[in-house]
Amino acid sequence: PLERQSPQVPGPMSSPAAVGGNLPSGTGICTTIPDILYLPELIFGGLVWILVACTLVVPQNPQGWVMFVSVFCFVMTFIWMVAFACGAHHHRGGWATADLLYHALAALFYLSASVSLAKVTLDLRNGSSFRNYQLDISAVVFSYVSTLLYCIHAILSAIRWKS
Repeated sequence: PLERQSPQVPGPMSSPAAVGGNLPSGTGICTTIPDILYLPELIFGGLVWILVACTLVVPQNPQGWVMFVSVFCFVMTFIWMVAFACGAHHHRGGWATADLLYHALAALFYLSASVSLAKVTLDLRNGSSFRNYQLDISAVVFSYVSTLLYCIHAILSAIRWKS
């Protein structure tokens, strides 16, 4: 008869919690994909918030949207990360769906904010101080990095949700 091979033990990045339906809790959120993206999302989102707050821009409306998105996503991502770390998702179902929806919404918000911020920055390249222009350029770069992180998180959450 055929002999069965012993299964290989997966590493922390390929555990069922990383791509399967099981959502991690505690320190598991620091070792599984997509949950490991919480910290970079917080860091880059916080940088966008700080950099936009440091500049004075005449058309405040697009900057107001950027500030709303960066503050909203920073606070919600922090709350979401703490909820996962505390294991709140073990008490009721639907967390995988909510995780997917939140990160897809955050990616969409950040994309719209990034485009608005880039447009304002390009329009003001000759009309603002060099320091403000540098801060705006940095904010644009970090905003697009945040957009990319939330998109990746949403895609990986969709994979986890589907399985």
